[in-house]
Amino acid sequence: MAKKKIKKEKSIEESLWDAANKLRGSIEPSEYKHVVLGLIFLKFASDKFEERRKELIAEGKEKYLEMKDFYNMKNVFFLSETSRWSYIIKNGKQDDIALKIDTALNQIEKKNPSLKGALPDNYFSRLGLDKSKLSSLLDTINKIDTQKDKSQDIVGRVYEYFLSKFALAEGKGKGEFYTPKSIVNLIAEMIEPYKGIIYDPACGSGGMFVQSIKFIENHHGSKQEISIYGQEYTNTTYKLAKMNLAIRGISANLGEKAADTFSNDQHKDLKADFVMANPPFNQKGWRAKNELIDDPRWRGYEVPPKSNANYAWILNMVSKLSDEGVAGFILANGALSGGGDEYKIRRKLVENNLVEAIVILPRNMFYTTDISVTVWILNKNKTAHTRSIGDEERHYRDRKKEVLFMDLRQIGEPFEKKFIQFSPKHIQDIAKTYHDWQQEQTAYKDIPEYCYSATKTEIEKKDFSLVPSKYIEFVNRDENIDFDTKMASLQSELTDLLQQEEESKSDLLDVFKELGYAIKL
Repeated sequence: MAKKKIKKEKSIEESLWDAANKLRGSIEPSEYKHVVLGLIFLKFASDKFEERRKELIAEGKEKYLEMKDFYNMKNVFFLSETSRWSYIIKNGKQDDIALKIDTALNQIEKKNPSLKGALPDNYFSRLGLDKSKLSSLLDTINKIDTQKDKSQDIVGRVYEYFLSKFALAEGKGKGEFYTPKSIVNLIAEMIEPYKGIIYDPACGSGGMFVQSIKFIENHHGSKQEISIYGQEYTNTTYKLAKMNLAIRGISANLGEKAADTFSNDQHKDLKADFVMANPPFNQKGWRAKNELIDDPRWRGYEVPPKSNANYAWILNMVSKLSDEGVAGFILANGALSGGGDEYKIRRKLVENNLVEAIVILPRNMFYTTDISVTVWILNKNKTAHTRSIGDEERHYRDRKKEVLFMDLRQIGEPFEKKFIQFSPKHIQDIAKTYHDWQQEQTAYKDIPEYCYSATKTEIEKKDFSLVPSKYIEFVNRDENIDFDTKMASLQSELTDLLQQEEESKSDLLDVFKELGYAIKL
């Protein structure tokens, strides 16, 4: 007798996503995400407000119930009566509910300066979301009990899950606001942003900051010992980041407004202990021909070529590092080699002992591109020293003249059919290899097809190429390929391509029909 298959119970995040996505209708994911995430924020802020309100009543301080200072002192946003979730739900069936939501969000932003520029601006009225669907969406989000289990960070989990699903829905070339969580976790576990200043010059929706705080909490540290600085070019993404951080009670300086990091650096004098970033890959035309030639960020190096911003991002981050600062960031693999001014900059980075590790990642980790990319670790102080990570004291060997190369292309687990992610165990093992390599009295050793510690002399002999396969030993690579997994992935990709082709044909036929022509494809 065949065993009955037990259906896996959906998490609260999955259930909410399914319900919310069904209500989207004709609205594009890029627009709808601001609707849903704006409402999640409103629900969270209201729950925190009501909790603080009850505290004041219990303390016999009823006369202070409408004074915002008594909320702000506990890092709670003050909400006027018409901005509260209870008011929105009460009026959820009214014809003007979209206007009431827009007004509520606007009032919250006005009464709480730290939220300036953070919340969706007139999205609900402008998008014309069907009233019955908006009402149903309110009922769906009303099910989130943000105070039920604070140790589980329910609202943070929901927000993170929705960000990742919207990035998937927007697809290639659009979901740049989101860096896959397992990559961010890996960078955090490698550079260990325990205390000090963290900077992200292209912060997207703030994922690097969120995972940095989680790293600190997981190691029993205090987020009070961290200061966060960032910058984001796209205004809508800037809002997502401010909301994402506000939901988690994380204070951050993201500049006065959304702005281009190169032409309008909002943290010119910053010196950061940690830089974590996922800047745009292979960005073209980032400066005009004669612009930014004498920018102090490239002092001591060649001016990065205007045809590709990869090395402009690198030098921007190097210029922001403190004397013992560490940077972990992601770039397209093309930055590892190549000639011209990029070669000259890369050579100087190696000669100046800044490059500590180069880690190549598997393909299909990103929702916006299927290419393999690289994590770079730059360290301003590679010489032997002692550092405390929580209760642990680490003694570092002198790695000044070496670079660790790692190849992770055979590591990872599948998710969402065609994507790859690192499991917590993968991240733990990878980070351990890196930290073993750094420390004195550890059993680090080079492992074929995985890692190799190259001397500066070896790198010079390879003409300063930082491509890991030039250093790591590879044997019988074909034997390590899981053909079943590879074929399943290719089959899934082919199915998606055929479906896209059919949709394109249908769209084209509709266009001809509107023009009054009949055509067969």
